[in-house]
Amino acid sequence: MSFGSAFVVLLTLPGLLSAATLSLRAGDTLLDAPLKIKSNTAVLGNPRGSRLILKPGFSGAAAIVVEGAANVALSGFEIVGDRVEMKSDWYLPTGEAAFADFYPANGILIRKSSNVTVRGVRFRKIRTFPILVNASSKVLVDAVQIEESGTLNQAGRNNTTGGILFEEGVAGFEVRKSTLSKIAGNAIWTHSWARSPRQTNGVIRGNTITTVGRDAIQMGHATEVRVTGNKGSEVGFPAEWVDVENHGVGVALDTAGNVDKAVYADNTFTDVNGQCIDLDGFHDGEVTGNSCVNRRPLEAYPASHYGIVFGNNDPGMTAQNIVVRGNTVEGFGYGAVFLVGNSNTVENNRFLDINRAHCGAVPITARCNYAVAEQPDLLRSGIYLANNGGRPTETWGNVIRGNTVTGFGMTAHCIGIGPGVQASANAITNNTCTLSEIR
Repeated sequence: MSFGSAFVVLLTLPGLLSAATLSLRAGDTLLDAPLKIKSNTAVLGNPRGSRLILKPGFSGAAAIVVEGAANVALSGFEIVGDRVEMKSDWYLPTGEAAFADFYPANGILIRKSSNVTVRGVRFRKIRTFPILVNASSKVLVDAVQIEESGTLNQAGRNNTTGGILFEEGVAGFEVRKSTLSKIAGNAIWTHSWARSPRQTNGVIRGNTITTVGRDAIQMGHATEVRVTGNKGSEVGFPAEWVDVENHGVGVALDTAGNVDKAVYADNTFTDVNGQCIDLDGFHDGEVTGNSCVNRRPLEAYPASHYGIVFGNNDPGMTAQNIVVRGNTVEGFGYGAVFLVGNSNTVENNRFLDINRAHCGAVPITARCNYAVAEQPDLLRSGIYLANNGGRPTETWGNVIRGNTVTGFGMTAHCIGIGPGVQASANAITNNTCTLSEIR
């Protein structure tokens, strides 16, 4: 690789002590191997524009690798990946391999490092992850732009690639004021296997996400993370990219693993082909003031599901002490809330145009035919209380009050009580249920 007139000088930047600065030359620099950055280094793009381009046959983990380093700043340039075709040989990692060990040709890989800032960097055509952060601390991603990134597996479904990923116990991270569009997999997310430390003390705020094949934002295996003020559209689009075979439907705000002391607040999404908020693994946290609105014909959302789903697949948690308040969920295929667990509060929400699939009607439509005979209210209820969210559980002590629920069948099936659940063990009061449809 060649950097032509790139040069190194010494200066002091905020947060960096005696930082060596690598100023990239104007124009294009072709890479056939990674640029490895050491501690106390700033990489700056030229004011006239600098592009790092992965050559065909590029070999390495990423265009830029920051490993075992501290006090690094990367800003003001563009990375162009080597994606030529959408389909690839990549599926999800096997054997609990770290994503950083599994996926090559990323944009920026930050590994076992601290105090790293990525600001004002643009990414295009990255086959795997534009930004992948592994086992690091104090990482800031600010005002980056990611476009047309990620690939599909051989079946033409997304393999989660294309966005910003934190894994293996990243602590003290923030993603803010960034834009992500045309992402094949997840846009912004955290992930760690059950054996790994959780992500801690993170913030995802003020980002804009449009056209994403899987999740807009996912909190996976994390604690003390705030997701606030983000907005997006077309989650789970294009529909043919959705990983339906593995139930990987698009979710605006998704959860996985064991997640607590976390907040989803004031996030706004339109056109969600899947679920608005998935709380599988979420406990002891808040979900307030969020909005997901679907107003296209139902056929535009072939994977449209429940609005908000509680779950407890992870054996290390119980779905409890969750506050779901002041949210708007409009235009989803099934019910508004699938609720399991105890001591949760669902109040003062607006659940509008629910059950657009008309589950409960006769004859049974194709979208409703997987509701088992033992749970006839599963898909047709506005709010459904169940005793299994992945594992058997007791559902009691929940407060469900002051909610507005409208949609097909909502006067008869506003609150559904599943087998093994006692309505009297929960406080259900002052909910307004109306048989009406916005469309």
